[in-house]
Amino acid sequence: MRTHTFLAMGTTVELLVEAEAADDEVFGRVAAEFERLEQVMSRFRPDSELSRLNAAGTLDVSPDLAEVVELALEARERTGGAFDPTVHDAVVGAGYDRTFDEVPAERDGAPEPAACMGQVVLSGRRISIEPGFRLDLGGIGKGFAAERAAELLALAGPSLVSAGGDVAVRGVPAEGTWAIAVHDGPTLGLDHGGLATSGIGGRRWRVGESEQHHLIDPRTGAPAVTDLVRVTAIGADAIDAEVLAKSLLLGGKEAALATDVPAVLVDADGRTITTGGL
Repeated sequence: MRTHTFLAMGTTVELLVEAEAADDEVFGRVAAEFERLEQVMSRFRPDSELSRLNAAGTLDVSPDLAEVVELALEARERTGGAFDPTVHDAVVGAGYDRTFDEVPAERDGAPEPAACMGQVVLSGRRISIEPGFRLDLGGIGKGFAAERAAELLALAGPSLVSAGGDVAVRGVPAEGTWAIAVHDGPTLGLDHGGLATSGIGGRRWRVGESEQHHLIDPRTGAPAVTDLVRVTAIGADAIDAEVLAKSLLLGGKEAALATDVPAVLVDADGRTITTGGL
């Protein structure tokens, strides 16, 4: 089993591939793909394709950006708006206006909730955003990049990619499953699909008198209030798992327990609960 880690998209990316022939060139191609996709989707890079789209409001975009936006709009539709790519201004209004390493632990002022659920029209490769809204593709973008990376690694052998906890796999190792330890929870065996974690306990800061976090509730345009602290969900792939984890977290414990989604929940009292037959 060969392993490699590097930093990309504001997180640690971990690669595993079971192959005697895997070498640094394989890992280099994956790292280059993450860099390329970050240049497409990052809201923190002023020259990224996403930043240019947000500034212009309408733009003919690359196939990659068009695909990710289409996936985000499909996710918004099937989650009833719990997953929404137009939360950009609400995230910024909460104080997450730069990479997390640069966000101060405390700042003066007051948070500024912003409207979400803006209209986005995708026609071929032309994207048009309703005036007054901008896109943030952070979570779904990481899942998309993890899936692309897994495809590249799979050329060498059974592989796993974890982009800050967004996990994509291709094939299975000799042991028959990928063992993935959930933070403060069980170890899950994954032999196909993807896994993702969404939480509100780690990335926090203060604006004036109020504590803020990065997970926006599109209904309020402000950081979500929920009785769950963290959700790890298993989906058809890393993109699907990312959408499931966020929507379950926003919906709260009772709604999450009523679904058949395989997930690990951590509630506000620190209790770990499994769902969906895990």
